[in-house]
Amino acid sequence: MASLTKVAITSRKIIRYSIYAAILLIIGKFTINTVTRIYRHYYPAPPPPPTVTFGKLPQIPFQETKFPDNLTFTLQTPDGKLPKFPTQATVYFMPKAISTIKSLDAAKQKATQLGFNPNGRELVETVYLFRHNTSPVSLNLNIVTGIFSVSYDLSSKPQVIQTLPPTAEVAPTWAKAFLSRARILPADLTGPVTSEFVKIQEGRFVKASSLSDANLTKVNLYRKNYHDLPSVTSKFKQANVWFMFSGARDPGDQIIAAEYHYFALDENKNGTYQIKTASDAWEDLKSGKAYIANLGDNNEGNIIIRKVYLAYYDAGQYTEFYQPVVVFEGDNDFSAYVPAVTSEFYGSTSPTATPQ
Repeated sequence: MASLTKVAITSRKIIRYSIYAAILLIIGKFTINTVTRIYRHYYPAPPPPPTVTFGKLPQIPFQETKFPDNLTFTLQTPDGKLPKFPTQATVYFMPKAISTIKSLDAAKQKATQLGFNPNGRELVETVYLFRHNTSPVSLNLNIVTGIFSVSYDLSSKPQVIQTLPPTAEVAPTWAKAFLSRARILPADLTGPVTSEFVKIQEGRFVKASSLSDANLTKVNLYRKNYHDLPSVTSKFKQANVWFMFSGARDPGDQIIAAEYHYFALDENKNGTYQIKTASDAWEDLKSGKAYIANLGDNNEGNIIIRKVYLAYYDAGQYTEFYQPVVVFEGDNDFSAYVPAVTSEFYGSTSPTATPQ
């Protein structure tokens, strides 16, 4: 009997101490996890080294511009400081379009879907001109890359701009509907959409103050953000895909001008590269190693820089890789770009310029 009592007491002790041990383990694990989270918040683990998947990169094909010698820069961001960038960024491969024996037939089908006569005329090798059956508007189409422009002869039918143009909310739906007809609204052309009102003054397109003052509504369709970074183009605040719409009722008279310079990227083929600090990019800007996307009203003197951030440069022409840049925005509509990837990962030492 005494043995049974002793066994029962021992069993209860084992159970009790097991519970204590389990509680201590839970508390210990929770404490360790909490301390680890706090530590990693203030001292994050370093990222893995850059993959440098593509080896040395070709220089970004910025358009050729002259950097004025007399410019100086002053940093006046909201906190007076440069931002802290990550140590690396992703670079994406952009496959090249290839000509096939079906390229012309595919282009004719695309022209038909967009409302143009498929009997086009060759302008130069791979570029064809397609005209509309009833309106003085033409489609200039590269049958290999798929890039195109639309232009309307207003001198033949000036009354199309006498009607109030579409609102800033309606015009983007017109642009997307037009592209969807030919299935050329890709999944990543779903980024920010901007609209502005335009009027024709002395034969030029100029910005209008309001819808009531406008002849046209301009729409910009941007590529979507990658890694929360926006895309920027060679012409700041103008996308590589844009339209100008009149308020005409006939669809053939609605697009007065348009550009479609979209080149696909392969999201599954990418690599990481070390990028510059904001301070290094700032020094590049001050020493003239930047591409000026828009000089604005800043022909000379000091330019106040208000905003500095990372973005991707969408060249609007074929380039092998989709690469990050550091963007500097300043007073009087100034904007400039510096390649973000450190110079050791480029094949040459200065940004490549291409004629405009």
